[in-house]
Amino acid sequence: MKYITWLSKNLSLSIPLFLLLGLVAGLALQTESLSVLIAPLTILMVYPMMVGIKPKQLLVGGDNAVQLWAIAINFLFIPFVAYMLGRIFFTEQPALALGLLLAALLPTSGMTISWTGFAKGNLPAAIKLTIIGLFLGSVLTPFYVKFLLGSDIPVQLLVVFQQILLFIAIPLIAGQITRTLLVRKHGVEGFQKKYAPKFPPFSSLGVLGIVFVAMALKGPSLLQSPSLILRLLIPLLLLYAINYVVSTLIAKKRLNRGDGIALVYGTVMRNLSIALALSMTAFGEAGAQAALLIALAYIIQVQSAAWYVKFSEKLFPIQ
Repeated sequence: MKYITWLSKNLSLSIPLFLLLGLVAGLALQTESLSVLIAPLTILMVYPMMVGIKPKQLLVGGDNAVQLWAIAINFLFIPFVAYMLGRIFFTEQPALALGLLLAALLPTSGMTISWTGFAKGNLPAAIKLTIIGLFLGSVLTPFYVKFLLGSDIPVQLLVVFQQILLFIAIPLIAGQITRTLLVRKHGVEGFQKKYAPKFPPFSSLGVLGIVFVAMALKGPSLLQSPSLILRLLIPLLLLYAINYVVSTLIAKKRLNRGDGIALVYGTVMRNLSIALALSMTAFGEAGAQAALLIALAYIIQVQSAAWYVKFSEKLFPIQ
């Protein structure tokens, strides 16, 4: 548990480490059979996050402005920015454009809540953002992909929905059952103090496992074209930069400090873990290529989130 917690708290180091280990494994071993681990690793990643979700948070009021701004950015702006960047940088490689689009279509994750807390933002608003983003992203992602990339990549809506059901709905139900049983046995305070902190590190373990498998399966192909890494990083950096700038400007002009920080982390933090699993299970060979881009997005996301915490006091001074 000590080592798992360390890996979870140091994702900026552990993700590059597991990317490297996956690459070494892909070069040294036959790794095709590792694909069977994608589904269980994804469930391992999502289930602990669902134990901490309280659907009653949706009934908490007072943050309508930040919720509406987040929905507008997450579903009416960023997906189309990702689509345009994909068209510009991956004109002849629709599979990589798919990776960029999937990264943009699934907003919020456990990181949204964590980083909002680190930056002293509005935690209840961040929790609500996470729940709403998760559900809307789950419903809308298949239709966005079909509408924007359906002419370039075969999209089977039923298959995508089946994978979303497997990766989101089932862990959500299991997580809520777990939470209910533990609260019933140990009380709310006992659950929050003793059990709640033990779940998130296992979610990070699932993330690292998926990153390892993705790199083991597709990493060796990167070495055949080293320049591809740079071609993947440039549109990713642009996507995150545009997201940070737009969210920060809206937050500073339209929201108070706490809601503003929640908005930034509720729009910039993407649910890359589900995007990665979805790409590798629902889109065939195209999804396997898309997974490389999503895996690299982890590094940018974690590092940029940490830097933003450092700048948040200057951007959003405490009155």
